[in-house]
Amino acid sequence: MLFKLIAGAATAMTLMSGVAFAQSSTVNGAAGGAITGAIVGGPAGAAIGGVAGAVVGTAIDPPPEKVVTYVREAPAPSARVVVKEKVVVGQALPETVVVTPVPEDPTYAYAVVNDERVIVEPSSRKVIQVIK
Repeated sequence: MLFKLIAGAATAMTLMSGVAFAQSSTVNGAAGGAITGAIVGGPAGAAIGGVAGAVVGTAIDPPPEKVVTYVREAPAPSARVVVKEKVVVGQALPETVVVTPVPEDPTYAYAVVNDERVIVEPSSRKVIQVIK
């Protein structure tokens, strides 16, 4: 019984990596991982797949090139914003930083922080990309 559980978990993890990425436009994250794990490995697979899916689901998709181009070429705000924290992809910007929506795609916003242009998710303020 234990061997079957371990073998099922290993199979689920192996298949999860490809399946989770394939599902990125539909169900993703912990829910997608749990569904895929349940299909592949039953209840144990659902638990393992949920964890694996949560890890894969936290990966941040890069923004479309038109958003990157807009942020790169947009005029910088007149006020210079400096924060002590390092700007890191995946981390939220401090509330003191004003983010500006991208007009052509309001699912993205941007800010200029510590002389770096960053693209963020407006609702969470999470940094998606730092423009170099």
